[in-house]
Amino acid sequence: MVGVEIDMVVTDSIKALALYESIFDVVPVEVTNYAQGMNEAVFTMYGTRFHLLDENPEYQLTAPKEGDAKPMWVNVLVADIKDTFGRAIDAGCSEVQPVTELADFGVSNAIFSDPFGYVWLLHQIHREVSFEERSRIFEEQMKAGKE
Repeated sequence: MVGVEIDMVVTDSIKALALYESIFDVVPVEVTNYAQGMNEAVFTMYGTRFHLLDENPEYQLTAPKEGDAKPMWVNVLVADIKDTFGRAIDAGCSEVQPVTELADFGVSNAIFSDPFGYVWLLHQIHREVSFEERSRIFEEQMKAGKE
């Protein structure tokens, strides 16, 4: 068997799973019910496997802290960005970037951070735009900005 799993350390994997279930189409695979610091939850979302682990300094598992740099995020393609972003905000997540339409590129995107310190970038594709076309548009915009 081969595959990829995204592992994330959170302060409370059971609460994080509940949050993600309220925002995305999540399918729980394995969820434990142990003492705080020992729990984990495995779920799939849109074909990707995620593994949440409780923060536990004894095992060198540290969740992101407020103010930490966020060099990584999860990029999720969704069918209805306004609905998904609204559910995230309603569930207690913080807006980083509101839903923004990039009409020339055929997409809308939005960014939120969750209460567990992770950043989520949402994309909705409205129409396919080839890599070559996106590159041409970007180069034109860069050129226009320099004039």
